[in-house]
Amino acid sequence: MRVAIVGAGNVGRAIARELLSNNHKVLLIDKDPKAIKMESVQAAEWLLGDACEISTLDKAKLTNCQVLVAATGDDKVNLVTSLLGKTEYGIPRVVARIKHPKNEWMFDSSWGVDVAVSTPRIISALVEEAVSVGDVVRLFSLRKGQANLVEITLPDNAACCGKTVSEIEFPNDCAIAAIVRDGRVIPAKDHEVISAGDELIFVASASAEDLLKKCLIGNN
Repeated sequence: MRVAIVGAGNVGRAIARELLSNNHKVLLIDKDPKAIKMESVQAAEWLLGDACEISTLDKAKLTNCQVLVAATGDDKVNLVTSLLGKTEYGIPRVVARIKHPKNEWMFDSSWGVDVAVSTPRIISALVEEAVSVGDVVRLFSLRKGQANLVEITLPDNAACCGKTVSEIEFPNDCAIAAIVRDGRVIPAKDHEVISAGDELIFVASASAEDLLKKCLIGNN
């Protein structure tokens, strides 16, 4: 897979190294000559240019990329780059970094963003996931399908405890992905019995989240 990363700062270079270690091809793009530190990620391709300009993106050969990552520290640049990547080059998956949480509402499909990554949002979700029992915690948003990756840890009195997966009537627009139990990830097969303390991972629409809690916990 070929991945273009716009923004060759610490974040962009860290993403590049991780992708390269997984045998992907990576192109780093930045308009600041000081950011072109080819020795820091030697296996990557490098391009000096403004990713908000079509001429730069043409040189990057974005039509050969399967993923675009807009990882600069400027939300405006990330939005424009995402929009160009999706509309002009048809990149299948666009991932955009959100620098300021107040701008999060803009990072959606109307700007070409498939997945928006907000560090404050992720950290707060991980904190909630660690301390919340009986509440649906949104871990990650999948903007393209308007769906979310959510988690719920079951209390002792959850209505679904003792039932198999197939016996639970989950809401529409909701699918169970996995069960985390005692540090193990268990496939959510129909015969699997749900127990108190299980962490259940779902992909669900926003409208299904409240219904999901009622379905699993009951009226407790």
